[in-house]
Amino acid sequence: MTMTPNTLPTVPADLVTGYPDLNRPTEFTQAGLGWVPWLAPLPVAEFEQRHWTGLVERSRAQMPYFALLAREPEILAARTRTDFDIFGNDDGGLPLYERELAAAAASRVNGCVFCASVHSRNATRLSGREDDVQALLDEGVGVTIDERWDALIDASRALTVTPNEFGTAHVARLTALGLSDLDISDAIAGAAFFNWANRLMLCLGEPEMPPARSTPRRPTV
Repeated sequence: MTMTPNTLPTVPADLVTGYPDLNRPTEFTQAGLGWVPWLAPLPVAEFEQRHWTGLVERSRAQMPYFALLAREPEILAARTRTDFDIFGNDDGGLPLYERELAAAAASRVNGCVFCASVHSRNATRLSGREDDVQALLDEGVGVTIDERWDALIDASRALTVTPNEFGTAHVARLTALGLSDLDISDAIAGAAFFNWANRLMLCLGEPEMPPARSTPRRPTV
Protein backbone atom coordinates (compact mmCIF):
# COMPACT_ATOMS: atom_id res chain seq x y z
CA MET A 1 0.00 0.00 0.00
CA THR A 2 1.14 3.55 -0.67
CA MET A 3 0.21 6.87 0.90
CA THR A 4 0.78 10.48 -0.03
CA PRO A 5 0.06 13.50 2.18
CA ASN A 6 -3.64 14.20 2.71
CA THR A 7 -4.78 11.09 0.84
CA LEU A 8 -6.14 7.71 1.82
CA PRO A 9 -3.93 4.65 1.32
CA THR A 10 -4.16 3.02 -2.09
CA VAL A 11 -4.05 -0.71 -2.67
CA PRO A 12 -2.43 -2.18 -5.78
CA ALA A 13 -5.17 -3.47 -8.07
CA ASP A 14 -3.56 -6.89 -8.40
CA LEU A 15 -4.07 -7.49 -4.68
CA VAL A 16 -7.83 -6.88 -4.76
CA THR A 17 -10.06 -9.86 -5.51
CA GLY A 18 -13.80 -10.22 -6.12
CA TYR A 19 -15.96 -13.34 -6.41
CA PRO A 20 -18.87 -12.96 -8.84
CA ASP A 21 -19.92 -16.62 -8.49
CA LEU A 22 -19.61 -16.86 -4.71
CA ASN A 23 -22.28 -18.93 -2.97
CA ARG A 24 -23.11 -16.34 -0.34
CA PRO A 25 -25.22 -17.22 2.72
CA THR A 26 -28.64 -15.60 2.70
CA GLU A 27 -29.40 -15.92 6.40
CA PHE A 28 -27.74 -16.29 9.77
CA THR A 29 -26.84 -19.89 10.39
CA GLN A 30 -25.02 -22.21 12.78
CA ALA A 31 -23.62 -24.13 9.83
CA GLY A 32 -19.88 -24.01 9.19
CA LEU A 33 -19.09 -21.35 6.60
CA GLY A 34 -16.10 -20.57 4.47
CA TRP A 35 -14.57 -17.11 4.14
CA VAL A 36 -12.82 -15.48 1.20
CA PRO A 37 -10.54 -12.42 1.38
CA TRP A 38 -10.73 -9.37 -0.85
CA LEU A 39 -7.02 -8.74 -0.27
CA ALA A 40 -4.32 -11.33 -0.86
CA PRO A 41 -3.24 -13.30 2.23
CA LEU A 42 0.47 -13.61 2.87
CA PRO A 43 1.68 -16.72 1.00
CA VAL A 44 2.96 -19.38 3.39
CA ALA A 45 6.20 -19.51 1.41
CA GLU A 46 6.88 -15.91 2.51
CA PHE A 47 6.35 -16.53 6.22
CA GLU A 48 9.27 -15.65 8.46
CA GLN A 49 9.59 -16.53 12.14
CA ARG A 50 7.75 -13.39 13.23
CA HIS A 51 4.76 -14.43 11.10
CA TRP A 52 4.68 -17.91 12.65
CA THR A 53 4.93 -16.29 16.07
CA GLY A 54 2.07 -13.97 15.22
CA LEU A 55 -0.19 -16.89 14.28
CA VAL A 56 0.32 -18.48 17.74
CA GLU A 57 -0.96 -21.74 16.18
CA ARG A 58 0.87 -22.69 12.98
CA SER A 59 -2.15 -24.47 11.51
CA ARG A 60 -3.84 -21.10 11.11
CA ALA A 61 -1.56 -20.33 8.19
CA GLN A 62 -3.95 -22.46 6.10
CA MET A 63 -6.89 -20.18 6.96
CA PRO A 64 -7.17 -17.21 4.57
CA TYR A 65 -8.30 -14.80 7.29
CA PHE A 66 -5.34 -15.43 9.56
CA ALA A 67 -2.90 -15.61 6.68
CA LEU A 68 -4.12 -12.15 5.68
CA LEU A 69 -3.79 -10.78 9.21
CA ALA A 70 -0.31 -12.28 9.35
CA ARG A 71 0.83 -9.36 7.20
CA GLU A 72 0.83 -7.51 10.55
CA PRO A 73 2.07 -10.36 12.77
CA GLU A 74 2.61 -8.44 16.01
CA ILE A 75 -0.97 -7.15 15.95
CA LEU A 76 -2.23 -10.62 15.04
CA ALA A 77 -0.38 -12.14 18.01
CA ALA A 78 -2.03 -9.73 20.44
CA ARG A 79 -5.42 -10.33 18.83
CA THR A 80 -5.10 -14.12 19.00
CA ARG A 81 -3.92 -14.29 22.60
CA THR A 82 -6.76 -12.01 23.66
CA ASP A 83 -9.24 -14.17 21.77
CA PHE A 84 -7.91 -17.37 23.34
CA ASP A 85 -8.04 -15.94 26.85
CA ILE A 86 -11.59 -14.64 26.54
CA PHE A 87 -13.07 -17.74 24.93
CA GLY A 88 -10.81 -20.51 26.20
CA ASN A 89 -9.81 -19.67 29.76
CA ASP A 90 -12.41 -21.34 31.98
CA ASP A 91 -10.59 -20.73 35.26
CA GLY A 92 -13.55 -18.99 36.89
CA GLY A 93 -15.91 -16.39 35.55
CA LEU A 94 -18.77 -16.72 33.09
CA PRO A 95 -19.35 -20.16 31.53
CA LEU A 96 -17.65 -20.37 28.14
CA TYR A 97 -20.96 -20.91 26.33
CA GLU A 98 -22.28 -17.58 27.62
CA ARG A 99 -19.14 -15.79 26.48
CA GLU A 100 -19.82 -17.33 23.08
CA LEU A 101 -23.43 -16.15 23.35
CA ALA A 102 -22.22 -12.59 23.96
CA ALA A 103 -20.00 -12.78 20.88
CA ALA A 104 -22.84 -14.23 18.79
CA ALA A 105 -25.15 -11.42 19.91
CA ALA A 106 -22.60 -8.76 18.96
CA SER A 107 -22.10 -10.45 15.59
CA ARG A 108 -25.87 -10.56 15.04
CA VAL A 109 -26.10 -6.81 15.63
CA ASN A 110 -23.19 -6.05 13.30
CA GLY A 111 -24.41 -8.37 10.57
CA CYS A 112 -21.26 -10.49 10.59
CA VAL A 113 -22.72 -13.76 9.33
CA PHE A 114 -19.41 -15.62 9.54
CA CYS A 115 -18.61 -14.69 13.16
CA ALA A 116 -22.23 -15.28 14.19
CA SER A 117 -22.03 -18.79 12.73
CA VAL A 118 -18.83 -19.62 14.60
CA HIS A 119 -19.92 -18.33 18.00
CA SER A 120 -23.51 -19.52 17.83
CA ARG A 121 -22.23 -22.97 16.92
CA ASN A 122 -19.83 -22.88 19.87
CA ALA A 123 -22.61 -21.70 22.19
CA THR A 124 -24.75 -24.64 21.07
CA ARG A 125 -21.92 -27.14 21.38
CA LEU A 126 -21.05 -26.03 24.91
CA SER A 127 -24.58 -25.47 26.23
CA GLY A 128 -26.71 -27.98 24.30
CA ARG A 129 -29.30 -25.23 23.75
CA GLU A 130 -29.45 -25.27 19.96
CA ASP A 131 -33.02 -24.01 19.65
CA ASP A 132 -32.40 -21.05 21.96
CA VAL A 133 -29.22 -20.10 20.13
CA GLN A 134 -30.99 -20.41 16.78
CA ALA A 135 -33.75 -18.13 18.06
CA LEU A 136 -31.14 -15.41 18.57
CA LEU A 137 -29.99 -15.82 14.97
CA ASP A 138 -33.53 -15.95 13.57
CA GLU A 139 -35.18 -13.21 15.62
CA GLY A 140 -32.25 -10.96 16.46
CA VAL A 141 -31.23 -9.44 19.77
CA GLY A 142 -34.82 -8.58 20.68
CA VAL A 143 -35.53 -12.29 21.15
CA THR A 144 -37.05 -13.55 24.42
CA ILE A 145 -35.38 -16.72 25.73
CA ASP A 146 -35.04 -16.57 29.52
CA GLU A 147 -34.16 -13.87 32.02
CA ARG A 148 -30.43 -14.59 32.17
CA TRP A 149 -29.82 -14.98 28.44
CA ASP A 150 -32.08 -12.04 27.65
CA ALA A 151 -30.01 -9.85 29.98
CA LEU A 152 -26.72 -11.07 28.52
CA ILE A 153 -27.95 -10.51 24.97
CA ASP A 154 -29.25 -7.04 25.78
CA ALA A 155 -25.98 -6.04 27.45
CA SER A 156 -24.08 -7.30 24.40
CA ARG A 157 -26.43 -5.39 22.11
CA ALA A 158 -25.89 -2.14 24.01
CA LEU A 159 -22.10 -2.47 23.94
CA THR A 160 -22.21 -3.19 20.23
CA VAL A 161 -24.47 -0.34 19.18
CA THR A 162 -22.25 2.10 21.06
CA PRO A 163 -20.32 1.56 24.30
CA ASN A 164 -22.04 4.58 25.85
CA GLU A 165 -25.37 2.77 25.66
CA PHE A 166 -24.11 0.14 28.09
CA GLY A 167 -24.44 1.38 31.65
CA THR A 168 -25.25 0.74 35.27
CA ALA A 169 -28.75 -0.54 34.49
CA HIS A 170 -27.28 -3.44 32.51
CA VAL A 171 -24.85 -4.25 35.31
CA ALA A 172 -27.63 -4.08 37.90
CA ARG A 173 -29.83 -6.39 35.84
CA LEU A 174 -27.06 -8.97 35.48
CA THR A 175 -26.10 -8.71 39.15
CA ALA A 176 -29.72 -9.27 40.20
CA LEU A 177 -29.67 -12.49 38.19
CA GLY A 178 -26.70 -13.77 40.19
CA LEU A 179 -23.77 -12.84 37.95
CA SER A 180 -20.58 -11.84 39.74
CA ASP A 181 -18.37 -8.93 38.75
CA LEU A 182 -16.04 -11.42 37.04
CA ASP A 183 -18.96 -12.96 35.15
CA ILE A 184 -20.03 -9.53 33.92
CA SER A 185 -16.47 -8.67 32.95
CA ASP A 186 -16.32 -11.83 30.83
CA ALA A 187 -19.62 -10.97 29.13
CA ILE A 188 -18.33 -7.48 28.35
CA ALA A 189 -15.07 -8.90 27.01
CA GLY A 190 -16.86 -11.38 24.73
CA ALA A 191 -19.15 -8.76 23.22
CA ALA A 192 -16.59 -5.96 23.04
CA PHE A 193 -13.90 -8.09 21.44
CA PHE A 194 -16.19 -9.34 18.72
CA ASN A 195 -17.71 -5.93 18.16
CA TRP A 196 -14.18 -4.98 17.07
CA ALA A 197 -13.40 -8.29 15.34
CA ASN A 198 -16.64 -8.19 13.32
CA ARG A 199 -15.82 -4.80 11.90
CA LEU A 200 -12.35 -5.92 10.92
CA MET A 201 -13.59 -9.08 9.21
CA LEU A 202 -16.40 -7.24 7.42
CA CYS A 203 -13.83 -4.91 5.88
CA LEU A 204 -11.53 -7.65 4.61
CA GLY A 205 -13.69 -10.29 2.93
CA GLU A 206 -16.99 -12.15 2.97
CA PRO A 207 -18.47 -15.52 3.94
CA GLU A 208 -19.46 -18.31 1.62
CA MET A 209 -21.53 -21.41 1.99
CA PRO A 210 -19.41 -24.57 2.05
CA PRO A 211 -18.34 -25.05 -1.58
CA ALA A 212 -20.19 -27.79 -3.41
CA ARG A 213 -18.73 -27.36 -6.84
CA SER A 214 -16.40 -29.42 -9.00
CA THR A 215 -14.72 -26.41 -10.63
CA PRO A 216 -12.62 -23.82 -8.79
CA ARG A 217 -14.10 -20.47 -7.84
CA ARG A 218 -13.34 -17.82 -10.44
CA PRO A 219 -12.02 -14.64 -8.82
CA THR A 220 -11.91 -11.34 -10.65
CA VAL A 221 -9.19 -8.77 -10.27
